[in-house]
Amino acid sequence: MIDPTSARVPRSRPSQATSHASSRYARGAAFASAHTPASAVVPPVRRPVAAIFRLLIALAALTGLVLDIAITPDLGRLFSYFTVQTNIAVAVCFAWSAYRAWAARPPISPRITGAVLLYIAITGLVYHVILTNDSSSFSMTGTPEHDTVRTVSTHLLHTVTPIGAALDWLLLTAPRGFRWRHAAQWLAYPFLYLPFALIRGALLAPGTEGRYPYPFLDVDLHGYAGIALNTLIFGSAFYALALLLVAIDQVRPHPRRPENRISPSGIGPLK
Repeated sequence: MIDPTSARVPRSRPSQATSHASSRYARGAAFASAHTPASAVVPPVRRPVAAIFRLLIALAALTGLVLDIAITPDLGRLFSYFTVQTNIAVAVCFAWSAYRAWAARPPISPRITGAVLLYIAITGLVYHVILTNDSSSFSMTGTPEHDTVRTVSTHLLHTVTPIGAALDWLLLTAPRGFRWRHAAQWLAYPFLYLPFALIRGALLAPGTEGRYPYPFLDVDLHGYAGIALNTLIFGSAFYALALLLVAIDQVRPHPRRPENRISPSGIGPLK
């Protein structure tokens, strides 16, 4: 007789289908984990410092604009200036960005913030390097003396907002958001401003004050051939500035953030 205790019970082996299903599940889980956005893992964090600083920049631009509007009788001429248009963009963009930082919302696209940064940088550099430079052939220092209100608005729109935008970018914005293709895309607005200024000047009567907003766009002084040369020079400089912003953004360090107070200190800062 056969001893039933001596009989071997065969081990059950997992079927090949089950093994493949498990491996597919593991790969799927790993893929999902790798492609899960950080916002789904790390809870949104309010950034009150960035929000307050950006709100102050927006208020500086808005204050300068309101002061200019209050003392300028010709609003059509006022809003034809590149300075005024770019500061409107600063006021809107930084107010929007301040809200998103305060409400723990994702930041504005770097394509948009980079464009606004470039335009306000152009505003500040052209004003301080060219328009107020006595040695420049395009100097506007011969204009009548400004009153106190206009002086305040001038400094807000040409100095405070450009410096504030640059500091926000360097100290409060994550790096490596700009792309090399953005540099050319950002030039769309400056090049569209050229026909706007020329068409507006052509529609106004000769001798009208402020017919052309800037000396380097004055057809009466330089002719259209001279304007074309000025456009080439300034356009090349603006493109070089855009490329410089992208290059700096690729190598600048990430702004320091407070450490994660929930996790142990060895885990490191919040991402």
